[in-house]
Amino acid sequence: MNELRVIPIMGVGAVEKDDDLVEILLSAIDTQGLALEDQDLVIVTSKVVSKAEGRVVPFDGSEEHKVVLVEAEARRVLRRRGPLRITESHHGFISANAGVDLSNTAEGTAVLLPKDPDRTARRMRGEIKRRRGVDVAVVISDTFGRVWRNGVTDVALGSAGIRPILDLRGTNDANGRPLEATEIAIVDEIAGAANLVLGKAMGTPFALLRGLDPSYFGEGSISESVIRSANDDLFR
Repeated sequence: MNELRVIPIMGVGAVEKDDDLVEILLSAIDTQGLALEDQDLVIVTSKVVSKAEGRVVPFDGSEEHKVVLVEAEARRVLRRRGPLRITESHHGFISANAGVDLSNTAEGTAVLLPKDPDRTARRMRGEIKRRRGVDVAVVISDTFGRVWRNGVTDVALGSAGIRPILDLRGTNDANGRPLEATEIAIVDEIAGAANLVLGKAMGTPFALLRGLDPSYFGEGSISESVIRSANDDLFR
């Protein structure tokens, strides 16, 4: 059994369009007296990715305008209830209002999801390795609701350097019975754990997770491994 540490990276100021997120992250890590190590994992909230990538748009505050923004971000609208939309985004995420976010953003603006979170995770991982010479994994997280359960939790929107799914099918349980359907969403568990130290109003968009089992590191992406295809989805 490994011991995990999840460390919030403090002292990060406001992020604006075209800011260098890797430089901001590394500077904050240095200021905190930490040093990145091989097989560390960096969690980055999608909000700062969106802001750095210019995914902030004008918003007039009306429900009508919110619906316009949501439907523009949706590949499909699955359910409608008043101004609420349950949507499939262009990434394939099923969520409320296509991830359009009105919290922790300047008055008169809304924040959209990053265009390609997997690509951003790969780029950040590559830049960290180039600048610091360490091989880390990166997870980009956001807050989603869950079907049939109250409350929200963070899940992974993008990842690099970490196996998104731990596939236990074909192995045996503690009683020797073969597992037929068990696939563990490692990246979502990581995102949820990190959210416990990040908070929603603390200005801490980065966290460092240390102590993961080395076997969890590897190739894969959210778009290829985590998003369930429509053919396998019994609820669409």
